[in-house]
Amino acid sequence: MTSSPEHPTTPAVPYGTPDAPRIAVRGEAHLEVDPEIARIGITVGARGTDRRSALDDLTRRNATVLDLVKSYGEAVERLETGAFSIAPELTKHGRGERVRAYHGRVHLTAELTDFTALGELAGKLADLDLTGVDGPWWALRPDSPAHRDARRQAVREAVQRAREYAEALGTSLAALVELADLGAEAAQPMDYGVQSRSLRRAAFAGAEVTDEAAPLDLEPQRQQVYAQVNARFTMVPPQL
Repeated sequence: MTSSPEHPTTPAVPYGTPDAPRIAVRGEAHLEVDPEIARIGITVGARGTDRRSALDDLTRRNATVLDLVKSYGEAVERLETGAFSIAPELTKHGRGERVRAYHGRVHLTAELTDFTALGELAGKLADLDLTGVDGPWWALRPDSPAHRDARRQAVREAVQRAREYAEALGTSLAALVELADLGAEAAQPMDYGVQSRSLRRAAFAGAEVTDEAAPLDLEPQRQQVYAQVNARFTMVPPQL
């Protein structure tokens, strides 16, 4: 009998037999580890009475920020420029459309691995005129050993749980039939939505100051790593 699109057949659940009874278990692991990287968003602004002066001012401020971030060397793992905009501000009164000023903005993202340098850099950036700072967003790298450790722990727990079930029946495990990684078809991206309470957003306006900004004391947020597996085993037939 063949299946049709209107009536698809459902795969049979791999039940055991009296000669090869099966045990299905789930193994879980939850680790709490220190973050490996931190990202901050930087917004550089400029304002001028005409388009050219606004653009020149934005170019100068952007170069200042880039030089500052790059001065931290290997502590900065990645620096990227995102959106750029320059737009007129129209007067609210009077006839016709008259340009009052031009506003320009550049958005950058910096990724750091040295969290001491992160606090120092964030303080210096927040001290610059017309420069905003968002973050930090703490995270693990996709290939972090923490993910591997969590998967191994989940597998060990699945084996231990299955062994305990078998021992409760006075028997032992015979063979592994299946090991499935939960969520493999709908993997979740790294979560960057949680920010440190130490730094939400630095002021975007203010006058230039000559004194050096004090480093911000940022406490890295511990990262939660989860792993789950489904496992099926056969066991030696118990004597019931």
